[in-house]
Amino acid sequence: MAQFFINRPIFAWVIALLILLGGTLAIQQLPVMSYPDISPPQISVTATYPGASAQVIEDTVTTIIEEEMNGIEGLKYINSESSRTGTGTINLTFDTGTDIDIAGVEVQNRLKRVEARLPSSVRTQGVAVDKARRDFLMVVSLYSPNGTYNSTDLGDYLDRAILSDIRRIDGVGSAQQFGSRYAMRVWLDPKQMAAYGITPSEVNAAVSSQNAQLATGELGSLPSPGNQQINATVLVPAQLSTVEEFGDIILRSSSQGAVVRLEDVATIERGANSYGSQAFLSGQDAAAFAIKLSNTGNALATAEAVKAKMKELEQFFPEDMAWVVPYDASIFVDESISEVVKTLLEAVVLVTVVMFLFLQSWRATLIPLIVVPISLIGAGIGLQLFGFSINMLTMFAMVLAIGIVVDDAIIVVENVKRVMDEEGLKPYQATKKAMKQISGAIIGTTAVLIAVFIPMAFFSGSVGRIYQQFSLTIVISVAISAFLSLSLSPAIAQGLLKLEKRDEEGNKVKKEWAFFRWFNRGFESFKNFYMNSVQKMFSKKGMLITMSVFVLLCGYVVARFIYMPTAFVPSEDQGFIVSTTLLPPGATRERTLELTQKTDAWYLEQPEVVRVITVAGFSFFGSGQNTAITFVNFKPWDEREGMRNADEFAAAASAEFQKFSEGNTFAFNMPPIPGLGNSNGFDFQLQNRGTGGQDALFAAAFQIIGAAQQTGKFAEVRPDTLPAAPMLTLEVDRVKARAMGIDIPTLNSTLQIALGSSYVNDYIDNGKVRQVWVQADAQTRSTTEEIMSLQVRNQQSDLVNLSEIATASWGEAPAKLTRYNGLPSLPLTGSGAEGVSSGVVMDLMEQFAAGLPSGISYEWSGQSLEEKVAGNQTALLFALSFLVVFLVLAALYESWSVPMAVVLMVPLGILGCIIGMDIRGMPNDIYFKVGLITIIGLSAKNAILIVEFAREAQSDGKSPLEAVIEACKIRLRPILMTSLAFIMGVLPMALASGAGSASRQAIGTGVVSGMFAAAVFSIFFVPVFYLLVRKIFPRKLKHYEMAARGMEINDD
Repeated sequence: MAQFFINRPIFAWVIALLILLGGTLAIQQLPVMSYPDISPPQISVTATYPGASAQVIEDTVTTIIEEEMNGIEGLKYINSESSRTGTGTINLTFDTGTDIDIAGVEVQNRLKRVEARLPSSVRTQGVAVDKARRDFLMVVSLYSPNGTYNSTDLGDYLDRAILSDIRRIDGVGSAQQFGSRYAMRVWLDPKQMAAYGITPSEVNAAVSSQNAQLATGELGSLPSPGNQQINATVLVPAQLSTVEEFGDIILRSSSQGAVVRLEDVATIERGANSYGSQAFLSGQDAAAFAIKLSNTGNALATAEAVKAKMKELEQFFPEDMAWVVPYDASIFVDESISEVVKTLLEAVVLVTVVMFLFLQSWRATLIPLIVVPISLIGAGIGLQLFGFSINMLTMFAMVLAIGIVVDDAIIVVENVKRVMDEEGLKPYQATKKAMKQISGAIIGTTAVLIAVFIPMAFFSGSVGRIYQQFSLTIVISVAISAFLSLSLSPAIAQGLLKLEKRDEEGNKVKKEWAFFRWFNRGFESFKNFYMNSVQKMFSKKGMLITMSVFVLLCGYVVARFIYMPTAFVPSEDQGFIVSTTLLPPGATRERTLELTQKTDAWYLEQPEVVRVITVAGFSFFGSGQNTAITFVNFKPWDEREGMRNADEFAAAASAEFQKFSEGNTFAFNMPPIPGLGNSNGFDFQLQNRGTGGQDALFAAAFQIIGAAQQTGKFAEVRPDTLPAAPMLTLEVDRVKARAMGIDIPTLNSTLQIALGSSYVNDYIDNGKVRQVWVQADAQTRSTTEEIMSLQVRNQQSDLVNLSEIATASWGEAPAKLTRYNGLPSLPLTGSGAEGVSSGVVMDLMEQFAAGLPSGISYEWSGQSLEEKVAGNQTALLFALSFLVVFLVLAALYESWSVPMAVVLMVPLGILGCIIGMDIRGMPNDIYFKVGLITIIGLSAKNAILIVEFAREAQSDGKSPLEAVIEACKIRLRPILMTSLAFIMGVLPMALASGAGSASRQAIGTGVVSGMFAAAVFSIFFVPVFYLLVRKIFPRKLKHYEMAARGMEINDD
């Protein structure tokens, strides 16, 4: 093929330009995101049961729905939460690759089957199904700079004028509002009601009947008289809209004209629909909404679309209303991609310097500089065909690909230039001869690299998605590079390179630069040292020592790899942290706000912080008056040089907040991969398969927490739930109630309306449908005595005090109940101490769990589950890579023995990876494994450059020793040049800083150190391996030589 393009260089240029054009067009259409769709798709089902306890919701809502959902195709795991705030949530997580639309239809169908079994209050409120990820993409806050509007005003405007537009944006899975819209609130006064003899149920009935939109029909509707001249709609205004109109609702009237109106027994106001959560922006009243990305949404595009829509809508804002984005995960995405692009450019510059240093000619250096961008940009065609995006993984692959694809072009240029310098041939003849020598090596190394990376693309799950994006990007780049090295590179070389003039003694006429003379002398000195050293290694004693050292190094590699600390992905500084506040059970909203004001003040004093937004009543642990969550937004990365990173800041914040006696505040960093949990640590699910209920789970949890604290290897371990909350139990004497003519449904209705609030119906407020709620006034339901004084009407129309038929007693009840895969569960979250990897603490957690009582089991979830899956796949991944490389080499060389000289080099490259990671204290994570696979291919590639040349020389009639010595002499320069070019290309990743630097350092460190080891060890060990293989398998090699020469093999 190379000969064809040498003779037709324009043809080669046309193909290259078409690749460049196609790649450019494809890249412009590729979406940009931090990670591809790695996290498993999720669907959440949410139900509301006002006034119900966590136990009631679990028994009557979540368990029923959860049981029905089991068995859906592709369901990976299911977990549910039941809260004392009256909400139940079932989260369904599916296998990666599941069609979420089909799964959503199946969820809706199954939900319909059990809808009739749910309480009527739940059915009235509706059960919501969202196909969105669980983590927040961004939080947008609405505030009043001068304090004109309170939280409810802002919340209503948010709901009325903003959220509808936001929810229609492509990529928005859900928009969760913090802060409530308006509602008509009817606050009952039990004393006044008792004076008038009116019960809460009667109030409900009156509001329901007198606040209704009536469909009264038409005037002159068909059939009509023949002389009918007009047709009109008849309207009877019955739906109320103002506080005054609701106050005029008639509860009771007499024949004498006496009337009891709603305003006589209640206070009516235009209040909040829900008081469950309240937002504060840096201590100021605010409303906010949190965007959850849809399962197929693009983070960057969605965030930009939300901001653009807010800018469009702000022109309609009333005076003294503004918006801000206090939390935006997409900024990290954008900055990370920008940093990788910067790394890419740095890599190109460093590779260019290395090439010029070795080639010492701008003409020769220009050829790889032309080929490399075409290979990388051309890979965009493959990315689009495979449905990939521009993300961290594909960009990492591009950076590594620079060092890989430049190798082929360097090999071509270096060999052509060597033939011209040594044999004095003109560029055209030199190119033709050089390509005959190296075409086989280019094809062989390309086949090996593709063989190394292809198995990664066939792994399933979230880990498989990571491998797939990385491996196929490199495979595409390498394949294009190999094609261009056999077409465009020789075509350019034969026209661009010039034969340097020499004098009669063969010396160059053109003077070399002083630096190049110094470099060439140094290289020649090293080359002489190298050749002397290698020839000594070829003696029996030298080979024995070499193989002994090799065996020892392999033993170290195996032993160290087994005990290397593990992790999933490194923690990243994403430009923000999150903290959750938890006060003792029963604490009120006021007490919670007092503590959050102190934590917010501390945050705002720190130099790293720009702003904070706190939402009281909500947290990742659960919801309630004693909970709050705070999003802490940092300054840009370049403004925080020398300051604490996210993990360090979170640790400092948690330590500071331990001084606050009012409650507990935990600060933590978020997971680097969206959708795999709410905190950057392990996710451990304790399950109760026996008896004992929540008490057994908490006993097991505290046993594990106690064991963890004694090791000193955990930063923290805590239950991811809320502690039991105070509960007032009303024991009804049913016999006495029956005797007094009181039925239980009437009693339940009275209590629910007075204490839990009752949704009656709707009214119209500024063109928007708003709800009407009836509840006892706050001042009349704050003590046990006030509750016991509530009255119930019996069948004889008499009013009976609750104290006459019931007794009250105090106790505790769960504030939050969780289930995992159909079993009662208690989540534990935590992280390792500084320098302790997640793999180490996960192993310890499993050891602690082995000592738990019978009936208590455990499962991993979220990011921890993915880490376990990744660890289980490691052995298979490496085994496949080794096997495929060996088989490809066997096919290329038509020999089972020659490939051994190549694959024996691989453990030495892995040794470099391990040492580099150990020096920097980095664990065995996904990026290390990706780097390891890369080094397997590159170690083999270096070995092939020697083995292929030695094989060709031996086929020309030289002895094995002569052939390998010549190969060492001729291939030393290209091996060192390509290795150094690759190392310099990846070095910016290993030394990265800024957004996403932890991931770049993880992959860069292993690859740089592995390639350094592969370069150093390959030039010494591979010649020895080749000679040993020749001695051990002489007959097979003889057959191979004869086959290579086209001779007939005679086995006699």
